[in-house]
Amino acid sequence: MTAAAPAQSARSHTNWSRIFGPALLFSGSAIGTSHLVQSTRAGAVYGLALVAVILLANLLKYPAFRFGVDYGHATRRSILAGYRHLGRWAVALFGLAIIPITPIIHAAVTAATAGVFIAVTGVEVPVTIVGAVLLLAVGALLLTGGYDWLDKVNRVLLAFLVISTLATTIMVLPQVQWGTLADVAWIGDPVAILFVIALAGFMPNPLEVSVSQSLWTAKVEQDMGDGGGSRLAEARTAFAAGYTMTALLAVCFCIMGAGVMHSGGIAPASNAPAFAAQVIGLYRSVLGDGAALLASIAALSVMLTTALAAVDIGSRIATSTVQHLTDRTEPADFARLYRFAVPLVVALDITVLFTLLDDFTTLMDLATSLAFVAAPVIAVLNHIAVTGRTMPADARPERWTRWLNLAAIIVMTGLSIAFFVLR
Repeated sequence: MTAAAPAQSARSHTNWSRIFGPALLFSGSAIGTSHLVQSTRAGAVYGLALVAVILLANLLKYPAFRFGVDYGHATRRSILAGYRHLGRWAVALFGLAIIPITPIIHAAVTAATAGVFIAVTGVEVPVTIVGAVLLLAVGALLLTGGYDWLDKVNRVLLAFLVISTLATTIMVLPQVQWGTLADVAWIGDPVAILFVIALAGFMPNPLEVSVSQSLWTAKVEQDMGDGGGSRLAEARTAFAAGYTMTALLAVCFCIMGAGVMHSGGIAPASNAPAFAAQVIGLYRSVLGDGAALLASIAALSVMLTTALAAVDIGSRIATSTVQHLTDRTEPADFARLYRFAVPLVVALDITVLFTLLDDFTTLMDLATSLAFVAAPVIAVLNHIAVTGRTMPADARPERWTRWLNLAAIIVMTGLSIAFFVLR
């Protein structure tokens, strides 16, 4: 009896560690772009005026992301299986909405990662060259290490960046112009509205990440086996904890941008290396050179993890889309298609990187805006999937999440229309 208790405790610890894996991957992929870039820019340009927007975007998009966890846990399949039950048209609609913009999103993420790399190392190499090398390395790592490698690396790097960011945020609080919290002048500014749409597009992640979230969750449950899987409530708790941390960090980066750049009258740079240097300068001005160096390395590491996650997400989405269009849904089919998808995604990303990277902030805003325009389609399909017949009745989401998702669909549709009107 006494010998069994430690063994049971060890299994429980291992299970919780695995359960939190998808939630931490979600956080790592979010911090690299929406936080490090867009939240910091929001604080630098508008002070704390957009904090409410950041919090609202996180709140409204929560159900659609959580639905990916629910479906992956309950069925151990991609949420695209729920789309497929509606008909091939639903999977095709998702593919048409997402796959064409995925290389643009990846190019923006890669440019940001390359910018941080150049700022940290001081190498004088064009962003496109650094980005291409990074993408090739990412592709090789995913083909050789896969999900397990990505999960392990992300945990260590994410922990250090979270600690550094929280420390910097606390120390910069006295410099923040708190009156900007009540500033609503941006509401009547078309340029500001377009930035808000771009900010919300990646806040905290593009909504298509809900598909990879279902795949990550399904893989964790499959790896733990029939007897060792988690309960749905545990998976939901783990995701909610990771999601809450992600939202908190988004506010932290906004405060950092407001406290150092906005208060100091520093405008965000338009090219990736210069902007990355400004972000690193946030840490240096508050924590000092030694801690700033460590924080910079952590920022670079998390950006690399974000780039890894982005290519993995794109490859998994492409693979799962093809699977459900062709009804080839066996695990062996996924593995074979994934190994083909990774180099294809990397090649497309490099092509877009060399084609579109003239202005970093413009590319970032384009990528995040396109992600937001596609979001209502994904939110609707996710809603139908988790309330449909392929979802076990006892695993269907609570009423409040369904109503919140419907409200999110209305808001996102309205802002998507505004994007086309103002553009």
